[in-house]
Amino acid sequence: MLLDSVKTFILLSVCLGVLGCGSADVDNPDASAGSAGRAGSSSTSGANHGGMPTGGTGTQPVAGTGSGNSDNGAGANAAGGNGAAGKPTGGNPPGGGGLEFVGNITTGFNSSMDQGNRKFATYWNQVTPENAGKWGSVQSNVGGPFNWSALDAIYDYAQKNQIVFKQHTFVWGSQQPGGNVNQDAVQKWMTEFCQRYPNTKLIDVVNEPPPHTKPNYDGAIGGGTDGDWKWIANAFTWARAACPNATLILNDYNNIEWPNDNAHFIDIVKKVQAAGAPIDAIGAQSHDLDNAGVSLATVTGLLESLNRETGLPVYITEMDIDTTDDAKQLSLYQQYFPLFASTSYVKGITIWGWIYGQTWQQAPNSGLIRNGAPRSAMTYLMQELKRPAP
Repeated sequence: MLLDSVKTFILLSVCLGVLGCGSADVDNPDASAGSAGRAGSSSTSGANHGGMPTGGTGTQPVAGTGSGNSDNGAGANAAGGNGAAGKPTGGNPPGGGGLEFVGNITTGFNSSMDQGNRKFATYWNQVTPENAGKWGSVQSNVGGPFNWSALDAIYDYAQKNQIVFKQHTFVWGSQQPGGNVNQDAVQKWMTEFCQRYPNTKLIDVVNEPPPHTKPNYDGAIGGGTDGDWKWIANAFTWARAACPNATLILNDYNNIEWPNDNAHFIDIVKKVQAAGAPIDAIGAQSHDLDNAGVSLATVTGLLESLNRETGLPVYITEMDIDTTDDAKQLSLYQQYFPLFASTSYVKGITIWGWIYGQTWQQAPNSGLIRNGAPRSAMTYLMQELKRPAP
């Protein structure tokens, strides 16, 4: 899904305006993923969104650094020198809000970006690796080798096309490496990542905190679950040390759709803030906007409460509208996109997949290009963003 006190920066770095470049990967079902649920609930527990089978960052972003990697993403260190900031390709963001980008995810399990003759960067000016950035995708077992090949290709594409690169995710209750994870392993993972990809703008540091998911090693990195959330605070502290220039995000689902989930999430954020952890922004996945029990009024109120209660900016990190009905999908995008685009504290939107039939299992009908043609919602989005028609 790149979404609250991230300072409004004046068109700085990587297609800051809502318009721009893009490219994405298609996720195939991930056999290693945990159970995945989608439907929201009015209870704090909500749905278990765990595995994200096929589908799927702290301070203000800075101007881009060029990548030193080749087109094919071979394992070269992507350090590079300072590069030019990204260039928006259209006019001002719709609604006059704070949006810096509208992006998408990679298509397929690892690193597919362009789709046929459609160039990702033509339509999207931010990319999130759907699965390739999860720790278990890079390192299957603690102490084993890191496999950066898929991430190298995605990061290289982002740098060459001057679009925002967002990492998903450092610490999660699923798709983590095997073995005995401890503090040293977590810090090494973060440090290795940030040294290799220094122009990472945003990072989902912790994804889907309890009651949704929890890493089985939380006790080894501070514990405090359902208390002071020390393991979450530590994760943010270590991420800041590793990636001092990235926006650090706590990412979750159901927090703008269901009141109890919203309240519980805010409580976690406040406790992490009280512990002095450098949490910079909130991630609202937004998978349940198409749930019949969710209304525009509810989303508007809960979205505002995230910012009001925490003082943090919000990123819409995994937006999708799952329906075979083009008119319904269009109608829901026409409701929610203007809300996000006109709100000063929503800083970015990441849509969770654009190719129909190649999105994650819990939203199989959410794609925006179907049978080679744009659906009405895709046409609408491109018109709003002043980007070329697909």
